[in-house]
Amino acid sequence: MSSSAGRILHISAEEPVMNIDFSIVLPYWLLLLKGLGLTLGLTGLCAVIGSLLGFVVSLLRSSTVAWIRMPMTLYVEFFRGTPLLIQLFWVFFCIPVVLQLAIPPYLSVVIALTLYMGAITSETFRAALKSISAEQHDACIALSLSPQAKVLYVIFPQALLRAIPPLLSNIVSLFKESALISSVGVADLMFVGESISNSTARPLEFLTTVGLIYFMVAFPLTRLVGLVERRFLRRFAY
Repeated sequence: MSSSAGRILHISAEEPVMNIDFSIVLPYWLLLLKGLGLTLGLTGLCAVIGSLLGFVVSLLRSSTVAWIRMPMTLYVEFFRGTPLLIQLFWVFFCIPVVLQLAIPPYLSVVIALTLYMGAITSETFRAALKSISAEQHDACIALSLSPQAKVLYVIFPQALLRAIPPLLSNIVSLFKESALISSVGVADLMFVGESISNSTARPLEFLTTVGLIYFMVAFPLTRLVGLVERRFLRRFAY
């Protein structure tokens, strides 16, 4: 038994030990930056479209007409109550089958992230709309503004101003959640990092680097949320 243990120790001693070497990342930094650029581009596009969608949904949810309000409420609760990964898979795999349409992966990702962003920002705008005083609505009536002019020139600017801090938080969350799009083959930062780590058999260095890149982008944005709330929102919104 002692001889067997000795052989095991001898074999283990001869096995190579992987050294941590982050210099191996340097030849691939352009690929990682390209993946980051795609991640930021998709996040920005979906954040803008999703925020506009969220504002429209928040207005429709405040309607007194049940057949308008209920579908919007169902949409929001569904996308807030299910994992984003399931939503991505459903848009990527199920919609092409149901509609018999060929949807490119990038378009599928934009649709899924936009619907997700619209659902979470609708709650942000709904709270902002409730904070607008009744005097603002009365002033619109006194000025005989049309409903479109009221929403565009009075309600939307004030709601947007009040919603800026939570909207920034939602954008940060969307940026971090966007790492899931690598699961449907879109070459974002996470996908590039995983591909390189698999081809080089150095997951520790590359996945750590990817995590640091996400942190270096997300952390300043989270600090910006606090800065905006302290200096901008309190000065102009109230």
